[in-house]
Amino acid sequence: MMDQPEVAVVRRPDRSPAADGGLSALLTAYHLRTEAEKGAAVAGVEELPERYRAEISDPETAFADDAVLLAVIGDRTVGCLAVTAPADGICEVKRLWTDPAVRGRGIASGLLGAALARAAEWGASGVRLSVWSWRTGAIALYRRHGFTVTESWDERGQLVCMQRPV
Repeated sequence: MMDQPEVAVVRRPDRSPAADGGLSALLTAYHLRTEAEKGAAVAGVEELPERYRAEISDPETAFADDAVLLAVIGDRTVGCLAVTAPADGICEVKRLWTDPAVRGRGIASGLLGAALARAAEWGASGVRLSVWSWRTGAIALYRRHGFTVTESWDERGQLVCMQRPV
């Protein structure tokens, strides 16, 4: 059995080009894959909606009020997640993504656990998220972490809204 590399979860990347580039690369992969899964595949970042291009080009500004968590193996950023500051006592998890080459190593669980800890530090009463219905692996992950399906707050079809107490 191979040894698993150490995965570190860090908050908000420093301003180094490597950290910014790693997060931008993960956000690019996330948004391109999501558009393809929705049946709206695009050839590149320039064809994504503006709000997604803004996240990719300047994640520090796009997530300025959020906690950005990164999973790092050595000097390589392999996973990301953003958790919003509480609004009415509820935080929201967004943009959970791990590099497909390192999936199955608990990276997403580590990021999600760190997001729940951050929400608790902020004094949130709960955490919510939305996930596309076809992302059954992600839904199973969220269920394992205590999330349950709740009434939708988003009008887009095929989104599953989930929530759990902190």
